[in-house]
Amino acid sequence: MLRLRCSILTHLLSSRPPTSPVSPLHRLLSAAVSPNPASAFAVDDYLVRTCGLTRPQALKASAKLSHLKSPSKPDAVLAFLAGLGLSAADVAAVVAKDPQLLCAKVEETLAPNVAELTGLDLSPSEIARLLSLGPDRFRCRSIVSKLQYCLPLFGSSENLFRALKSGSVLSSDHERVVKPNVAFLRECGLGACDIVKLYVLTPSPLNISTERLRTAVACVEGLGVSRGSPMFRHALQAVAFLNEEKITTKVEHLKETFRWSDAEVGIAVSKAPSLLTKNKESLQRRSEFLISELGLEPAYVAYRPAMLTYSLEGRIRPRYYVVKFLKENGLLKRDPSYFTVFKESGKAFNKMFIHPHKEAAPHLEKDYDAACKGEVPTNFRFT
Repeated sequence: MLRLRCSILTHLLSSRPPTSPVSPLHRLLSAAVSPNPASAFAVDDYLVRTCGLTRPQALKASAKLSHLKSPSKPDAVLAFLAGLGLSAADVAAVVAKDPQLLCAKVEETLAPNVAELTGLDLSPSEIARLLSLGPDRFRCRSIVSKLQYCLPLFGSSENLFRALKSGSVLSSDHERVVKPNVAFLRECGLGACDIVKLYVLTPSPLNISTERLRTAVACVEGLGVSRGSPMFRHALQAVAFLNEEKITTKVEHLKETFRWSDAEVGIAVSKAPSLLTKNKESLQRRSEFLISELGLEPAYVAYRPAMLTYSLEGRIRPRYYVVKFLKENGLLKRDPSYFTVFKESGKAFNKMFIHPHKEAAPHLEKDYDAACKGEVPTNFRFT
């Protein structure tokens, strides 16, 4: 066994120059290949001294490695990681994230995975990055078939890597769940870009059963959002994890809160499906401000439901205060549409309502910025 470990170390590290960034790791491994058989193997010490973990990290990780009785397997894995180009810091991060990687079988799992991923046109640096992002998946042979499917779907390795940072793409059951769902969504008219955006969500609609996904699509269509609508993906995202009873309850609450008719609630939801994900208190506050305080008609809001998706305190109220101030002081030639006021980007809003009045109201920009941060002044100031 000692000869085998030395052989692996020599094979993977001999080609690296002495100045290689992994040379500290090389030295540590070299020192670790001659254990004293008479001494007990202390996992936490090994994690600190050889893998570079902090003592708290090592104590946490050692709980998952209590079965290890010698450094034989970990040494081979560390040598393999060094051969992939991971620095000592990279190795420490990977081991802290997935301590059980140290128990992976190099010849049976890790090396074949690298060979097959290279066949998928992934570069050595991309393979190393993939391992860093998902070490727990890398020690499974199924990672190859999953990547073989995912890479064309995501369009590039870079897109896939971005998804791996935020989602659990490689942990999905591809054969029984993801592939049938993707095929069904393609039938619904969704392109790869929209499907990928659903896939990276946590939780993802692509991870539910196909039967449940079909029910969700039927529900979306029942809400008035057709399969060809730009809002179809957003509506599917909103209802995928809601049952029919919850959706009905949410629709009834929208009707009551905003005084909408059946037709108006259908229009609002078809334009802004995310309304179905808003909590009651949030919707109530928006209704009180837009309809009760500003006096907007319910139908006006129904046809412009995007207003209900903006931050009330960080966007809607501060902009309302600006317009109110300008109107009360005769600085606006005509009343603007509140939908225009609320929907414009921050840069566009400043250009339209702040910058033209710098001389007449020099404190307006500062007061507006304070209002956006929640520090709403009683009155915007001239001087």
